[in-house]
Amino acid sequence: MTEKNNTDRTKFPPVRPGHPGGHRGTGGEISALILAAGLGTRFKPWTAKHPKALALVNGKTLLQRNVEYLQQYDIYNVVVNVHHFADQVRDIINENNGWGSSITISNEKNELLETGGGMLKAKKLLNKSPFITLNVDVLTNLNLHILIEQHQKKNALVTLAIADRSTTRFLLFDEQQNLCGWRNIKDDKIIEKISNPSPEYVQKAYSGIAVFQPEVFDHIPFTGKFSLIDVFLHIAPLKKVFGCDHTVDKWVDVGRTESVAVAEELFT
Repeated sequence: MTEKNNTDRTKFPPVRPGHPGGHRGTGGEISALILAAGLGTRFKPWTAKHPKALALVNGKTLLQRNVEYLQQYDIYNVVVNVHHFADQVRDIINENNGWGSSITISNEKNELLETGGGMLKAKKLLNKSPFITLNVDVLTNLNLHILIEQHQKKNALVTLAIADRSTTRFLLFDEQQNLCGWRNIKDDKIIEKISNPSPEYVQKAYSGIAVFQPEVFDHIPFTGKFSLIDVFLHIAPLKKVFGCDHTVDKWVDVGRTESVAVAEELFT
């Protein structure tokens, strides 16, 4: 694998032999960014020697599961951002021929950029077409075709997978599912950031998966380290950030070691 401008591209074909091609959306073929650069501090002791992306659930790494999940929806062009034990991620992709997908590495070896900064760094690798981001430690059976169709139907700039789920950090939506703000409940205190005032809010948990139009980059004023939540809240006043509720689907955040057992019950 060669390096150029802190990115690596595998030598594998973009689709499996005989496969008709990737899911197409407005503006071209949809690609995906798997966010896998985090330190995985909640997943110690595994992450003292390995990246969380390589944690096993029923014999498959979280990374492999997400690559194969995307393939179910004809998404074979994938970017993976790396930082913590980046060489281990690169090696397993090479050893497995990308599991049949064309995988490009966005290398954050010098500085961990968080989710928003990581997406911005990967901008040139996302084909100037609609793309999906997903956290490597999230496993779900959410139907991405439905998420993409809702995104296109609403002519959205960003569409977020959301659900009724217990959390301390909620996104706030109005009756039309426009993103309005953010609520953090911590130590019995409520901290809110309201970007798009509404008479009533419905709070939902963000599921770590989103669909973006490439024009989203024209609306990002941040540089360096920043969160995708910062991006969502900044764009919210445009009324172009929508939620798509998938509460009925399986979903688990494998962010802690104790979550592996839950994941193995849900995903064979």
